[in-house]
Amino acid sequence: MTSESKSAIILLSGGLDSMVSAAIAAEQGYRLIALTVDYNQRHKIELQSAEKIASKLDVAEHIVLPLDLSRFGGSALTADIDVPKSGVTDHIPVTYVPARNLIFLSLTLGLAEARQARDIFIGVNALDYSGYPDCRPEFIEGFERLADLATKAGDQGSGFNIRTPLQFMTKADIAKEAARLKIDAAWSWSCYDPAPGGVHCGLCDSCRLRQKGFEEAGLADPTRYAA
Repeated sequence: MTSESKSAIILLSGGLDSMVSAAIAAEQGYRLIALTVDYNQRHKIELQSAEKIASKLDVAEHIVLPLDLSRFGGSALTADIDVPKSGVTDHIPVTYVPARNLIFLSLTLGLAEARQARDIFIGVNALDYSGYPDCRPEFIEGFERLADLATKAGDQGSGFNIRTPLQFMTKADIAKEAARLKIDAAWSWSCYDPAPGGVHCGLCDSCRLRQKGFEEAGLADPTRYAA
């Protein structure tokens, strides 16, 4: 069976990385089924971006799943904790959401098995990122092994592939990839702490990494920043 006849589950947050990852899956001929998790995040505006991206990429099915992680808290994205604005650091920041990618990949795995899909795309990368442990290659490899142990499909020998096409790309590489794929980066949302008027704050880690990527790629940044 070729990719042209297969479905892939796309974890679509609405961010630049998830958008590029989804576009790569589309380029490879997969029929796209997107999962967006509404986890009551501070930057819920990214859900609007996910809807727009799904429409632009002709996603066959887009599920927006409510999962209120603010009940857990423990992160500046899900609790009343200030989002840092002083620059990217070399330690895990308070914007880390406990076990977020583990939780989200578990949900995509359930959807994949229900839809008889065996490929899951997630836009993690391990170069220009904020040090989150659930973006590391070791985590992805471990989850792929776990997926085969935890599912009927895996037990029957039909395993799952966790596709991470951006794993070893810099933000500049990702910006260039968006340009190559002819998708508009303005569809996506990165900011953790949206400014009034629905613009990026320009100062949080995610905004700084986004700006840095376009600058190093030598590409115009279509993002509207407050600062």
